Amino acid sequence: MAERKRLLFSRGNCKPDDKIVVEIDHAEGVWIEDCVELSRFIESKLNREEEDYELEVGSAGIGQPFKVLQQYYIHIGQEVEVMTKDGRKLSGILKDADEEKFTVTVQKKVKLEGTKRPKLVEEDETFTYEQIKYTKYLISFK
Repeated sequence: MAERKRLLFSRGNCKPDDKIVVEIDHAEGVWIEDCVELSRFIESKLNREEEDYELEVGSAGIGQPFKVLQQYYIHIGQEVEVMTKDGRKLSGILKDADEEKFTVTVQKKVKLEGTKRPKLVEEDETFTYEQIKYTKYLISFK
């Protein structure tokens, strides 16, 4: 990629209709020039005379579910939404992530002993990647 930055990851797949889709991301954002450069590089390695295909190169969509571990690393400290396989949807701050699991700090209303009203408390929830349907960055306009 361009000298000014290296892409942290790219993910691609080939669909049954001969469509190749490649998504790229970077902690500092992806520029159109990055997509063009990667598209030209991929096309230089493929032979249209052997196989007809459609190539699509773009940035990982904001608000779209994370697809690779690197996206978890990029978004540590930011608000995310998690949908578990058992149907729970929660949002909180992505606290940590590694190859096996990730932790989100959520706010919960808890009625503490001796109080009349529930109070908001922060609690860490840890998930394995197998426990969730998706995690995505929550866009906030606050």
